[in-house]
Amino acid sequence: MSQQPHIIEPAAAANSCVIWLHGLGADCFDFVPVVDALKLPQNHGVRFVFPQAPTRPVTINGGMPMPSWYDILGMSPARAINQAQLDESVATVKGLIADQQAKGIMPSRVILAGFSQGGAVVLSTAIQNALPLAGVMALSTYGPNLGELLQQTKNAPKLAIFCAHGRGDDVLPMSMGREAHDLLEAAGHTAEWHEYPMAHEVCPQEVADIRDWLTARLGL
Repeated sequence: MSQQPHIIEPAAAANSCVIWLHGLGADCFDFVPVVDALKLPQNHGVRFVFPQAPTRPVTINGGMPMPSWYDILGMSPARAINQAQLDESVATVKGLIADQQAKGIMPSRVILAGFSQGGAVVLSTAIQNALPLAGVMALSTYGPNLGELLQQTKNAPKLAIFCAHGRGDDVLPMSMGREAHDLLEAAGHTAEWHEYPMAHEVCPQEVADIRDWLTARLGL
């Protein structure tokens, strides 16, 4: 990882953690404003960890260097990706979960969240990791090799997954997000589907729904 994550500590003692990955070309501060927008209870114990993707050339953007969790080699029919770089990013997230465990927060109190490319990383991590996480937020994203991963992890703990997508997403079609949701649901995971009248972004109603889901998952 190119730099240390940006961390927001709660006013009370931390008893849970949200590890939130940004999308392609963004940075670790991209979703920081959402923390206040969530309007969590004043005495909540949620630590927010925002990691930073390495800056590297991205093939579909003409080789321009930008923050990316993995290189995207082609757009259709499905994304062609650099699997080794995705695996590196998965290892990074696993390391962040281990860091939280070392600080006394067990995986069952950890939620993985990611937008777009970051969402693909957290889905891959959650399915491969076989840990009883508190949940996963898969925002405007998709599941690279998800069917194959689910076949390999049939006996892993089942996860609660919040899947959200914009109907007008012209970067990552909603059908790709829906396909990931349906695969997760068919594999026995509790996958909620939420769609919104938005593009490749986050909207206020989505933030409100995330708040309700987070509050329920962490007992806030």
